[in-house]
Amino acid sequence: MHTNIKKKFPLWSIQLQLMLLLVGSANAQSNSGILNLVPWPQEVRTKNQGRLYVDENFTIQLQNQVMSPRIKLATTKFLRRLAGRTGIFIDNGFAQLATTLPNAQMEINYDRQGRLELFEDESYTLEINSQKIRLEASTDIGIVRGIETLLQLLHREEDRFYFPSHQIEDAPRFPWRGLMIDVSRHFYPVQVLKRNLDAMAAFKMNVFHWHLTDDQGFRVDIHSRPKFRELASDGQYYTQEQIREVVAYASDLGIRVVPEIDIPGHATSWLVAYPEMASKDTIYTLERFAGIFDPTLNPIKPITYEILKDVIDELVPLFPDKYFHIGGDENEGKHWNENKEIQRFMKKNNIKDNHEMQAYFNLKVLKMLQNHNKIMMGWDEIMVPSLPKDVVIHSWRGIENMEKAAQSGYKTILSKGYYIDLMHSMQKHYQNDPMGDKHSVLSEEEKKNILGGEATMWSELVTPQTIDSRIWPRTAAIAERLWSAKEIDDYLNMRHRLEPNNQYLEELGITHIRNRDVILRNVTAYQDITSLITLSKVCEPLKAYTRNKGGIEYKSFSPFARFVDACNVDAIDAIGFNTAAKAYSKSKKDTDKQKLLQYLQLWQENNLRMQQLEVTNMLKPLLPLSANLAKTALLLQKQLQNNTISNKEKKDLQQLLQTLKMAVDDIELACLPGLEMLANQLKTN
Repeated sequence: MHTNIKKKFPLWSIQLQLMLLLVGSANAQSNSGILNLVPWPQEVRTKNQGRLYVDENFTIQLQNQVMSPRIKLATTKFLRRLAGRTGIFIDNGFAQLATTLPNAQMEINYDRQGRLELFEDESYTLEINSQKIRLEASTDIGIVRGIETLLQLLHREEDRFYFPSHQIEDAPRFPWRGLMIDVSRHFYPVQVLKRNLDAMAAFKMNVFHWHLTDDQGFRVDIHSRPKFRELASDGQYYTQEQIREVVAYASDLGIRVVPEIDIPGHATSWLVAYPEMASKDTIYTLERFAGIFDPTLNPIKPITYEILKDVIDELVPLFPDKYFHIGGDENEGKHWNENKEIQRFMKKNNIKDNHEMQAYFNLKVLKMLQNHNKIMMGWDEIMVPSLPKDVVIHSWRGIENMEKAAQSGYKTILSKGYYIDLMHSMQKHYQNDPMGDKHSVLSEEEKKNILGGEATMWSELVTPQTIDSRIWPRTAAIAERLWSAKEIDDYLNMRHRLEPNNQYLEELGITHIRNRDVILRNVTAYQDITSLITLSKVCEPLKAYTRNKGGIEYKSFSPFARFVDACNVDAIDAIGFNTAAKAYSKSKKDTDKQKLLQYLQLWQENNLRMQQLEVTNMLKPLLPLSANLAKTALLLQKQLQNNTISNKEKKDLQQLLQTLKMAVDDIELACLPGLEMLANQLKTN
């Protein structure tokens, strides 16, 4: 049986057919005339069927008398990316002023340099006809946003490239469209941050939230307090010059940088360096596991505020943004409860519980920030009636908390539903809207307090090698949710538009596609990885925090180069198979059946290939999974082809499905819903 299968359906042929059935190719999509724009603009109008073709004479002129540094860099990068995609040797590789370059193919005009602040104008107008491209905006930040849209409009016609004639009027729905990266649990070099800033700009995101401290590490050099660098960083930290470098890089992209120091909880690294700040007199060591820990800053000691002032005084000049995040989440106050001096202080000052004690602490930190003209923000636990209304509440616990903050008069942003580290599907993130549903309890005035949202990349299970695959492409869906009109909510349409842009992220250095193969070569000890690639397309990492139960299955220095780290959410073949199974269960059409048979054939063939590999320790747990998938596929194939199955085979199939439900090496089989759907339709003879 296996020999005949192999002769009839070569593995490469099956994979190619499935790929074409599922997604087509980026070039084919470009040929189709579909606009693969993500985020979708506010207004798109087709002017005519005209096309502006790109050749070596393509030039850009600036109508203004002065070219801002941001425009100079953005246009230069645009020309490099345009040349790279098309292979055209463009003669003039830089934009020029109109006085020195008349009659250019692209004209740019803007009113002023944009300020990196909340509510800055990011709107733009893009007009393309067969003779010229005109890009206009009030600010150079708007020009940067429009350039990214123009690059997404590039189409191919055989061996020629062109921009189709359209007129686009665009502006963001929300002013705060952020990505948080936690550099404490795992440290990320500057180049990793820069490439992700480039990707953020590609999808018009405008806030980089830099989570700098937590229990596992203090990641910035404080000159006046060198023990943070010496004792609390494992030697992995950013110099102040590197901080300035990243902030400047983000500024050129029109991205604000908001720092976070997480206090008074999540403070183990602080206390490793300066135990005199602690609420409990003990020896502190950096945490190597994940979770919520007891170490907490002492809110009644003067030395706590002296050290905090030194930290804030040095950090503030590094970050020009008006906002400064103090964390404030998950402080359970155990060490406060055990500290007799803190308890006496609370009683003396009529502080009834730890929540009020933290409010006392926050107000002192607030004063330090106000002295620097900074606006404080924190996770939603910080909200108390005594907090000034200019403080921003960052909701991670739910839309209800965000709406409560908005009703109370606070500006607020949402991260609940955008926790990309939980490995939930892109669709789940896309359907999560900061404005909620039509039954929102907020008045129109209160809705103005909702600034937007942030994707959050907590990094307990992520390294520099894998972080890109955990952020992208799902964060692009979040970017559209925060930029585009609320009515733009067709997930399948968005996913179709995103596919080519997801591939183009590689030109920015994003490693989310290529590093899969790097990891799989590690898993196989540099054998042929074809079979593992196929298996990875139906496997996904365990969701939520079930991969790291109790936070103690992995340490911060555990290996993260296993099969699970090569798998990603929204496994492409699992989506295709589950979709085909659902369609066949309704239609019983032969075309749907043939799609299913191709998948079932592929997995049997793939298992034969896996069996030929020399077994490694990381490959070993995957072999039973592949074998059981192949056995299941064979039984379902027989049912589809013969329309019947024996009672014994049906029993065997049910046992196989039960086995396939179990997690293997921190992965789950994502095609299981389709397998079960087919099994439930079996007929026995």
